[in-house]
Amino acid sequence: MLAEKFSTALELFKTKAPSLIGIDIASTSLKLVELADAGKGTFRLERYAIEPLPKDVVTDGNIANLDQVSDSLKRAWKRLGSRNRHVALALPAAMVITKKIIVPSGQKEEELELAVEAEANQYIPFALDEVNLDFQILGPAPNNPDEVEILIAASRKEKVEDRVAIAEAAGLKPRVMDIESYATQEAFRLIAPSLPANGRDQNIALVDIGAHVTHFYVLRNNQFLFSRDQAFGGNQLTLDIQRAFNLSVEEAESAKKNQGLPENYDNDVLQPFMETLALEITRALQFFFTSTSYNQVDQIVLSGGCALLPGLDELVAKRAGVATVVGNPFANMQTSDRIRPRQLAQDAPLLLIATGLALRSFE
Repeated sequence: MLAEKFSTALELFKTKAPSLIGIDIASTSLKLVELADAGKGTFRLERYAIEPLPKDVVTDGNIANLDQVSDSLKRAWKRLGSRNRHVALALPAAMVITKKIIVPSGQKEEELELAVEAEANQYIPFALDEVNLDFQILGPAPNNPDEVEILIAASRKEKVEDRVAIAEAAGLKPRVMDIESYATQEAFRLIAPSLPANGRDQNIALVDIGAHVTHFYVLRNNQFLFSRDQAFGGNQLTLDIQRAFNLSVEEAESAKKNQGLPENYDNDVLQPFMETLALEITRALQFFFTSTSYNQVDQIVLSGGCALLPGLDELVAKRAGVATVVGNPFANMQTSDRIRPRQLAQDAPLLLIATGLALRSFE
């Protein structure tokens, strides 16, 4: 029966637990975030943890060694210091096929499932028994109140099962499987109030600089207008350091984090890298302008591991001609006494996906 296809190990989007720890499985580290309800629609950051991953165990979102990632997750959860074992995870957007459809309103769930299955058969290049398939009602259709807009999401089962297996092997209970881009979008809701006019009716470019890939999004009133992935990230800076100073990859990564590099590092390595990164961002803006009817971006928000490079925000603002800030989802949030403010300020731009996943607790 169709219902059985939706009764997967966990369902995309749907929250099953009252409180969830958001877990972001990135290529170089695991990030965990736990939030609490602080009342009146506000939240409190209870705990977070960042745990490095061994080299090459996660590549392009694919998990090459489940045991090593699971061991790292055990350490991260222990460091987090939480008793909560209910977790939300996410798949990279490239691993998920999404499609918005319009259907008549007032349908029963069984009728919606049939409509979703019919659409899925058209757009998913796999047999339905090979995928995890789910849908979410987004609300009334934009142009017709008698119709509703539905988001369909499907991914190969093994991609979901890998992440479920990692969490379960670490003694955790996966309850939600989301999509990284949607988790980022959810976390952006916490950043928007810090922007001019709360970011309302503006085109906001959110640039998430990962280790290997930079994710470029443009949002308007928290809805995606555009997204693009560019194969450039913080790992390039590590390689530049390695070549410039004849270091191993491990030594270069350590020196980058601990600022143990020669005086010529800034001029010879860091500044050229930041110039290239700023150029990549301006290129992505041009793609946005040529691919849509828009010709303006009002604000750029930087996130990810390179967002706090000294002077990067000013350089991007200069090259792009757009006001640029570093994104902090916790800027207007209460924090528990166990959180160290100075360390959080350094880590906050890394935590968007994990924060967006933790927010699923409160929907």
